Amino acid sequence: MNFPYEINNFILHLKVDLTFDHIDNFYEHLMLEKSRIEVIDLKNVKRIDSAGVALLEELMEKYEISLINVSKEHQKVINTFKSHKTETISTAIKTSFLEKVYDVMMTMYFSTKEMLLLTAEVVVWSILDLFSSKGRKKGAVFHQSIVLGVNAFTIISLMSFILGLILALQSAAQLRQFGANIFVADLLAISMVREMGPMMTAIIIAGRSGSSIASEIATMKVSEELDALKTMAINPLRYVVVPKFIAITFCMPLLVMTSIAMGIIGGLVVAVTYLDLSMYAFFNELFTVLTIKDITIGLSKSFFFAWNIVLIGSYFGLKVEGGAEGVGKVTTQSVVVSIFSVIIFDAIFSLFYMI
Repeated sequence: MNFPYEINNFILHLKVDLTFDHIDNFYEHLMLEKSRIEVIDLKNVKRIDSAGVALLEELMEKYEISLINVSKEHQKVINTFKSHKTETISTAIKTSFLEKVYDVMMTMYFSTKEMLLLTAEVVVWSILDLFSSKGRKKGAVFHQSIVLGVNAFTIISLMSFILGLILALQSAAQLRQFGANIFVADLLAISMVREMGPMMTAIIIAGRSGSSIASEIATMKVSEELDALKTMAINPLRYVVVPKFIAITFCMPLLVMTSIAMGIIGGLVVAVTYLDLSMYAFFNELFTVLTIKDITIGLSKSFFFAWNIVLIGSYFGLKVEGGAEGVGKVTTQSVVVSIFSVIIFDAIFSLFYMI
């Protein structure tokens, strides 16, 4: 068999797949080659099977030949079929700056596309499940409400109380200099209702519940539980993700209102003990400055933040690769991306309501 290849500058450029059907008698033919070979170029090799890996190992061990232009797919095949005595073959493909930019852009494009498809499917199933719970486990929404909402009540209340205390305490020293003690109520009303309450709640939920969602779904995928659901004709998204989506939709606004209330109470403590304000004067000023628009902004943020956390956690959980290490990676990624996106959404909301 005439095996198609070229040898230039000690580099063997292969032009055919390294599969069992194509490498017949190639080894003997190559041994008769008088040209010295130091490197094998796999750029034009589209497929490699176990026979091709065995051939490459034999050449690398006997003649100290290295590989170049090893794609990710080829590296996976080589790692799968390589013998234990052979060290890992590591050869990076040299890419230009423009190629790297293109790869990043394409990765972002496909990730965005997958995220939009996931969002659309989850939203559709969530709307349908409001009228029928046929595709999910009985009591799943209630259970997820306890896990995502009720169990987060204590930490959110405590953190919000401390946050309100700090905001009032930091501003009190400045306000006292101008005799503007009463305006501490204005500060707390606007900051806690429009910004700090929703954002603080979303960040805590992203770190606490978002990581839980990502790790749970990732573990189910690694252990092939999601595949088992598909085998039983059960939609994994409807069974696993939709109950979380519905539960957090109802729980998040309640948690945000709790955060706002506890933050205001924390500020009230400073106002009464440090600024010598009465509770009546404090709440009278607070409700004077607070408007329906402020409350609407705070609560509308809570819905978007909640959906964002669940969808990002689910997206990264479904993209897991590998075993326990992969679960840990996607869990960390989901928390980082969730918190980052919460801040970005908050900035967009702030710009939108300023217009």
